[in-house]
Amino acid sequence: MEFEEWEPLYERILEEFNFSRRADEEAARSLDELLAHKDVYPLELLRRKLANGVTVCGNAPGLEDALLTCDLSGAVIAADGATSALLHVAGRVPDVIVTDLDGDVADQISANSQGAVAIVHAHGDNVDAMKRYVPRFPGKVMGTTQSRPFGRLHNFGGFTDGDRAVLMARHLGAPTRLLGFDFDTPRLKEGRDVEVKKRKLAWARRLICDTDSAGTKYVSHWPK
Repeated sequence: MEFEEWEPLYERILEEFNFSRRADEEAARSLDELLAHKDVYPLELLRRKLANGVTVCGNAPGLEDALLTCDLSGAVIAADGATSALLHVAGRVPDVIVTDLDGDVADQISANSQGAVAIVHAHGDNVDAMKRYVPRFPGKVMGTTQSRPFGRLHNFGGFTDGDRAVLMARHLGAPTRLLGFDFDTPRLKEGRDVEVKKRKLAWARRLICDTDSAGTKYVSHWPK
């Protein structure tokens, strides 16, 4: 998805959730500065890494059970917290991690040290997390923003880690299948408003399903 396609959707999300575009843009500037000191992974190499197809793993309830029976040959993208399930249940280091740093970041740093490309996303309320954790990623990193891309940052479209990972794979032309996506039942996190999360999942469903012209395969029982 190009930014011109994404921006009208982004404006609707800002309005619905009362988010600040200015805060997103300030966060993006912080991430771009942090990446100045990192080994930034080239976009063309990412395209090649995913060229033969990719499984995008969302962090829905039931992901762990699905990983026990799913074939994970080929490239794998982990959406944030799915990194932990891949490492500890499937024994699989993801090829790519898409994260806004609210999962188990220690697992993400560990996976990055073992070869996973960490694609860190900037938004208005994760600046402190970026400053704390981005310098600790020892391997290849990239950056994304949900506002207009610039500098070292990309924007492939997407709102949550899961749908952002899917839209990125599609943008790069990768045949894509989904595992561990449930647009109705969020994984509960302490201190998080479940109703807000459900509204975010509704947007994830819309962004993935309504823009699917690439024949995405759903290899679990989600979404119904």
